[in-house]
Amino acid sequence: MNRTRLDDRLSDLGTDGYLLDASQEDANQLYLSGFTGPDPFLTLYADGEVHVLVSGLEYGRATTEAAADTVERHADYDYEYGGREARNDMYATFVRDKGVESVSMPPRGPVGTADALRERGIDVAVDTDDRLREVRAVKTDEEVDAIREAQRANEAAMRAAEELIAGADVATEADDAEAGVLLRDGEPLTSERVTEEIEVTLLRHGCALDETIVAGGAQAADPHDRGSGPLRADEAIIVDIFPRSKATKYNADMTRTFCVGEPSETLREWYDLTERALNAALDAVEPGTTGEDVHAAACEVYEAAGEPTFRTDPETETGFIHSTGHGIGLDVHESPRLANGGGELEPGHVITVEPGLYDPDVGGVRIEDLVVVTEDGYENLTDYPIRFAAE
Repeated sequence: MNRTRLDDRLSDLGTDGYLLDASQEDANQLYLSGFTGPDPFLTLYADGEVHVLVSGLEYGRATTEAAADTVERHADYDYEYGGREARNDMYATFVRDKGVESVSMPPRGPVGTADALRERGIDVAVDTDDRLREVRAVKTDEEVDAIREAQRANEAAMRAAEELIAGADVATEADDAEAGVLLRDGEPLTSERVTEEIEVTLLRHGCALDETIVAGGAQAADPHDRGSGPLRADEAIIVDIFPRSKATKYNADMTRTFCVGEPSETLREWYDLTERALNAALDAVEPGTTGEDVHAAACEVYEAAGEPTFRTDPETETGFIHSTGHGIGLDVHESPRLANGGGELEPGHVITVEPGLYDPDVGGVRIEDLVVVTEDGYENLTDYPIRFAAE
């Protein structure tokens, strides 16, 4: 956590402290507290210090794990398993014990907690800008290293997926499966089988994910279709992997598109065009430029080739139908945005760059790299070849 940046972003809120009531699943909570509590707990930032309040069950672990100046437990306030009102009394006492009479809370903070504190005389303001999210957007060197490590695991998983796809046979009329279906050991190779290989590989590298994308043919035309069923030759297969490190909780993200056999002329053109859009967007990445500028660079490549984009046609259902990228960190999607209205890029921003083209009649193509903005440009954290033919 960058406390200097944190102080700077919170300095003009006009309250004595910043309060979170959430579990580790909230990236702001994990960032501020450094604690992986599975149940909601309180974290208060005031006068440059982090204070954490947890249950007795979590106290021992929190004292060694949390990145906090003080860690207290419910028993310190004579509360263990009382009712809701007693719990709210404890929260108010905890806040006041730190010399705080007013707090800011994020826009998605629990309304019940905010109202209970107000009833007990503590002013609560809503941080509508979600400034902790802004703070998290600029990574420290340690955070970049954590993302880099997750990306190495990602590349191992992508390699396992590509090898599984590349090693497949293509069913003919003489096989039991439908002609054109990819086969491994005589059985149809499915999206689910490739996903399993990805997940097992990630676990072996200390990462995990809840979902991934292995989508072929018409399924690949929906950017968020997870994919299901047998994969086929001559069709584009989008593999999009976004794992999270089990140790650091930081995410990575990468997409590659593969084909076994002979893609159509349109698919081949789309792939080449998307690689050009990727390179154009990467060339635009530097501090001081905006996310909108980077998005525009990718759009211009597509538009010059006559492909629709949301920029030229907000209602199009085919073509380039999403933003060029997003920030990544403790959340897989966070600030900044590489899209219309995207703000200025700063050194330390870690972003995906992922142009793509989609049409159910053709399929889909997407290529995605992960980069960190540096003082004079960017560093590409992705070390994986870009190739359409699976090898």
